[in-house]
Amino acid sequence: MKLDIGLLTHDLKGIGEYARKAESLGFDCLWSSETQHDPFLPLAVAAASTARIKLGTYIAVAFPRSPMITAYIAWDLQAASDGRFILGLGTQVKGHNERRFSVKWESPGPKLREIIQALRAIWDSWQNKTKLDFRGQFYAFTLMNPLFQPDPIAHPRIPIFIAGVNPYMCRLVGELCEGLHVHPFNSPKYLRDLALPALEEGLRKSGRTRGDVELFASVFAAAGDTEKERREAEQTIRQQIAFYASTRTYEPVLAAHGWQELAPKLHRKSVEGDWNGMAELISDEMLDAYAVSGTYANIAQRLKERYAGLLDRLALYTSIQPEIDDPRLPGLVKGFAG
Repeated sequence: MKLDIGLLTHDLKGIGEYARKAESLGFDCLWSSETQHDPFLPLAVAAASTARIKLGTYIAVAFPRSPMITAYIAWDLQAASDGRFILGLGTQVKGHNERRFSVKWESPGPKLREIIQALRAIWDSWQNKTKLDFRGQFYAFTLMNPLFQPDPIAHPRIPIFIAGVNPYMCRLVGELCEGLHVHPFNSPKYLRDLALPALEEGLRKSGRTRGDVELFASVFAAAGDTEKERREAEQTIRQQIAFYASTRTYEPVLAAHGWQELAPKLHRKSVEGDWNGMAELISDEMLDAYAVSGTYANIAQRLKERYAGLLDRLALYTSIQPEIDDPRLPGLVKGFAG
């Protein structure tokens, strides 16, 4: 199992140093998210500052960008990193698409499928100098003049990971993608009972095997060397679980344990702005189902045991991830390597 790290800074002046430290510590991939900042710009800086560590988006929101725009960005990052880039895409939820990005919300699963197919068609036309002629339900790309066509690159097969919670997205990974971004709000039972069976269904359809895709998750891990430190991390995790579980999108993760009736209660409290009250609804049993707690000496082993055969790579959830200069990080990395 590979250990990755999330990017905790989006200050472009400090990205290079951060990425070099992550690489020197032995992390396998550096993931950049789209929350308060653009997810791609930091990776351009990191690509020029490193030589080994993989670089990926976790995630870039798919629908606000034309697939053509995404294709150009990914092509340049793949070239700049000498083949180390992973394009991670996600749909986000309806409210963010319509009210934050002001884009139409329509058939998110089929539309994301078409984006993946369009990206492959665009990249193939660039690499092989073939005519671009992609026509789908949501997108059509039929114009590519030489003036706008990038040169071929050494590593044209850009891995695509997509974020998925429900069976449709997990099947889509098995059919078309190189990886699944498992949501941080997950449990081994949810993965075994829902995500992996759907993934296998997609793999059978594409004629591929489980070894052809990777599952990655930024996991809830309450790591701390004191009781106080672990309890504070657990409280942060309770708040995150409550936040995610209040949204209908993540109901399958609750339903895997028979807790789906909690979702409406959490939603009501979120509408009321009662964030502390939401966290109080997350029981110790739920915390144990969705999170791991331990010291920095044993957390690596606990995570490996919990996700053995389920995940191929993981990172600590960013809000409870240590700073890059934390002296306990080398031991954490060593624990995964051992």
